[in-house]
Amino acid sequence: MSKQQSAGRNGSRAAGGRFSAKYVAFVGIFGAIASVLMFLEFPLPFAPPFYELDFSEVPVLIGNFALGPVAGVLIELIKILIHLVIKGTHTAGVGEIANFIIGCSFILPAGIIYVRHKTRKNAIVGMIAGTLLMTVIGCFVNAFILLPAYGAAFNMPIDALIEMGTAVNKSINSLFTFVAFAVAPFNLFKGVVVSVITMLLYKHVSGLIHASGVN
Repeated sequence: MSKQQSAGRNGSRAAGGRFSAKYVAFVGIFGAIASVLMFLEFPLPFAPPFYELDFSEVPVLIGNFALGPVAGVLIELIKILIHLVIKGTHTAGVGEIANFIIGCSFILPAGIIYVRHKTRKNAIVGMIAGTLLMTVIGCFVNAFILLPAYGAAFNMPIDALIEMGTAVNKSINSLFTFVAFAVAPFNLFKGVVVSVITMLLYKHVSGLIHASGVN
């Protein structure tokens, strides 16, 4: 390879670097798509009605794999901020911060593992690790942050929220069983569904991103 060819490639990489206009544009686009998907929610039969599944983590995870973990966190943040501006908050921002933490606990392990060696196997391992960590973090965040915040926002004691879980699953009769039989399965299911959809879409979307010269 000649020096001119090497310089040309380095110049292209610098022009498409992490903080380039294209990088910022893709982060913004993924964040906007994620925020729209966040409004499309679906109830699950094994969870109380205030837990609904959305697919907003799909564009976050795709951007996370294609652009790196920093981009994943930024996309997650943009998603939450747009949703907060449009819909507002009932929990003085506590719910949104908790959702940001849970979302990052899913995408960060996946992105960090994948970026070390970009293979399909590492992507799968990363998403499994992310799903497990999101489930653990989600249980703690729901038990000690989200449920108390929602209870305070809607002037409902924790016991009333637990009763809503009991209506769905008779085994739910305490905060511990609520987390074990509603929160944990919800996050596990979400992680698996989002991971499968991401695997199906990633190659098509990442090809467009890399063709643009971002990476």
